Amino acid sequence: MFNSLMKKIAFLILMLNLMSCAPLQPAATPRMEVGDMQVNPDIKLRRMVFRPAHPKGTVLFLHGFPESLYAWKGVAETLASDYEVHAFDWPGYGQSSRPNPQRFSYSPRDYAQVLRDYIRTSGIDTSRLVIYATDIGGLPAILAALEQPNIAQEIIVGDFAPFNRPQYMADTLQSLKSRPSSDITHAAMNKNRDEILENAFHRGLPKEEQFELAPEFKADIAQGWGNGDITSADAFYYYYSYFTRDQDYCEANMAKLKTPVTVVWGEKDFYIKKEMGIEFADRAGSKIKLLPKLGHYPHLQNPAQTVDEIRSALKATASM
Repeated sequence: MFNSLMKKIAFLILMLNLMSCAPLQPAATPRMEVGDMQVNPDIKLRRMVFRPAHPKGTVLFLHGFPESLYAWKGVAETLASDYEVHAFDWPGYGQSSRPNPQRFSYSPRDYAQVLRDYIRTSGIDTSRLVIYATDIGGLPAILAALEQPNIAQEIIVGDFAPFNRPQYMADTLQSLKSRPSSDITHAAMNKNRDEILENAFHRGLPKEEQFELAPEFKADIAQGWGNGDITSADAFYYYYSYFTRDQDYCEANMAKLKTPVTVVWGEKDFYIKKEMGIEFADRAGSKIKLLPKLGHYPHLQNPAQTVDEIRSALKATASM
């Protein structure tokens, strides 16, 4: 009996040793939550959230034109095993609210307030937050940081227009900055929805650098374009009608920017030249990373690059 007991003990010890040497399984990706959140009396946002059991930090993605939160789905799924991930549709895009322009101007300044409202309503810990903002999301993120320096531990921005520098912008974008050309462009954008959604992501890129969009994303932006009385082209037009005012405010107050900022830019950006990013980084005292062979949508063209930028920023945040 004694020998039998000793054999059982030896077997148990062997199994425990084997279990301790077994490789750890990677954490399962948490389920994607998509739903609505009322952030103020006029605005309800559709949002996407991934919530791991033990997040190492939080990242909030801000999309551009003509996108929706589904622009970030692939990147979010890659990060979600380690980090809490948020994205939402701006008002006028996707499935978010589209209030009358007399109540909500769709300006960068108003979007900055929506961003602050979302962070507050979501209960995000800003001391562990990295905001990644592109295109129309970039200026609102900077304006929000000017008003609330602790809005995030770090902001990553790229391929946006912080200053009134028409010479760095594509002709179509320049035309939106003042009337009467803005009204002509506005009408043309609403008339040519299908062409914009098909070609906007590839303009300026040689054929070998062009990329496929996820079918789910393509379907979502097509459905969301005219989801209500305000189209995404209308929201873009209203945004630009206040753009110069808010760009000038940003430039005049750059000395007040205390939130750490990193700038990333597609070297082949067709819509906003890299010189805009270089000037902004210099004025902000920030480092800039020019991404070779990438255009205006680096997060779609090379998602792995975006994941690396986010992981680097979140690791730095965790070590503080």
